[in-house]
Amino acid sequence: MTNPLDFDATRLPCPHMGDSHKEWRRTVRGFVDRDIAPYVSEWDEAGAFPRDLHQRAAAIGLLGLGYPAAFGGVEDGVDLFHAIVAVEELCRAGSGGLAAGLMTHGIGLPPVLKHGSEELKARIAPGVLSGEKLISLCITEPSGGSDVASVRTRAIRDGDDYIVSGEKTYITTGCRADYLTVAVRTGGDGAGGLSLLLIEADRPGVSRTRLHKMGWWMSDTASIHFDDVRVPAANLIGPENAGFLGIMTNFNMERLTMAAQATAFARVCIEDAAAWARERSTFGKPLARHQVIRHKFAEMARQVFATTAFLDNCVVQVMNGESPVAELSLLKVQATRTMEYCAREAMQILGGAGFIRGCRVERIYREVRVMAIGGGSEEIMNDLAIRQMGL
Repeated sequence: MTNPLDFDATRLPCPHMGDSHKEWRRTVRGFVDRDIAPYVSEWDEAGAFPRDLHQRAAAIGLLGLGYPAAFGGVEDGVDLFHAIVAVEELCRAGSGGLAAGLMTHGIGLPPVLKHGSEELKARIAPGVLSGEKLISLCITEPSGGSDVASVRTRAIRDGDDYIVSGEKTYITTGCRADYLTVAVRTGGDGAGGLSLLLIEADRPGVSRTRLHKMGWWMSDTASIHFDDVRVPAANLIGPENAGFLGIMTNFNMERLTMAAQATAFARVCIEDAAAWARERSTFGKPLARHQVIRHKFAEMARQVFATTAFLDNCVVQVMNGESPVAELSLLKVQATRTMEYCAREAMQILGGAGFIRGCRVERIYREVRVMAIGGGSEEIMNDLAIRQMGL
């Protein structure tokens, strides 16, 4: 470890990462440095990034990483740590909106590939993995978010179709998406009455409203209304009334990815605050020579090191075929709290400079809350974890 205040050195060495992971990191880093980092502030102010960025990401294998080769994915020699590397490198740009908007298919497409018919997979996946089509996951409703079993959007069977009525909200890439993976109620109350349905966003009766947010500016977020939308029954993802399991399995990977993002953002905060502390002088010496500031860095590094070790352990468990729901829930809480702490301390160290737009720390500070809420709030994650532990 040469300098634990730099982004690279703050990532603990992982025995499960080898030469292929290092090469992949170089590839993604080059893409980020060339195609993303110079434009992030501009895109954030504009509230959008170019749609063709998806196709550029697909060209280096980023969108297809870990997906079946039959649909344009890259699966040979790929493991979950390659995905973690990709997440970490994207987060170097210091924008959660970029990561969320560019990689939305990571939560929208897996249910289709895991539970959909072969016809549905072949129809949807190639366009998404090439970056030509965008797909969103639609779970949250105005009446509830993490309480998935309370979904109210109704899909009523009518011959060879379903007629869908209801509303989803806080949907990432909801305005730009071509396809929507939607949780609907096809049966009675509770988890046993839920299904997943693929809805093309241009169907009559689908309307979308953009929401303006505290952070993630360049990632569009929408409320989506379904007014008697007619959808072919062939778009059903998995068996009718069996959607709850698919939703919850998807949540595990979403939470793991969000934990990796939060940890990487914490590392960005350390790096930028350290660079500032070395250059900024107060009371006749560099800011970094003041003990109170040095202790801030020690605590930030301690939390990042601990969270990274927890993250890597959970990745190994998932790679071994386990489903560590309690650990993943607690990991997400640990990671987002680490991000929050590091963003807060980095902002204090940067002072007024950190309050000016265009700074990575300023963006990350604005995006702390969505990380602590999205994918399952801290409170629900803690409650889920303790229930999994049998209490």
